[in-house]
Amino acid sequence: MAQAAGAATAALDVSLRINGTEHRLSLDPRTTLLDALREHLHLTGSKKGCGLGQCGACTVLMDGMRVKACLSLAALAQGREIKTIEGLAQGEELHPLQASFIERDAFQCGYCTSGQIMAGVACISEGHAGSPQEIREWMSGNLCRCGAHDHIVAAIQDAAAVSSSTQGG
Repeated sequence: MAQAAGAATAALDVSLRINGTEHRLSLDPRTTLLDALREHLHLTGSKKGCGLGQCGACTVLMDGMRVKACLSLAALAQGREIKTIEGLAQGEELHPLQASFIERDAFQCGYCTSGQIMAGVACISEGHAGSPQEIREWMSGNLCRCGAHDHIVAAIQDAAAVSSSTQGG
């Protein structure tokens, strides 16, 4: 006989390394990384947008690569290094891209900002911030419905310049 609809699913013990800290959780196996972050760990910087991986508001870094947290199961993130917007700054010192977003006023409503910043950090580290067109292409998975795209591109260019000058290149 098939399992009855609505029957409880056995919880799964998961250990997630987020922003350098290990977190042990007991989760429904179907829990997304986004829900684990927001609802279980109260890290609400990653936003729930479309829930389909199209808007990028939930973007986090997993092992340095950008990931849509709404499409990733928390259980499959075990053993990986996850960085959220809350872990980007070094103490009181903002990440260069966070500072550039402020300087360039690269947000309007602010809802997509954390996902934009996390994707922008990846864009820079991947070496895809050479021109405004390249930035637009590599940031195309993150949507800003307010129209701050020009400011976002400029902020990424500024942070990329800072990053390359601090890396000696």
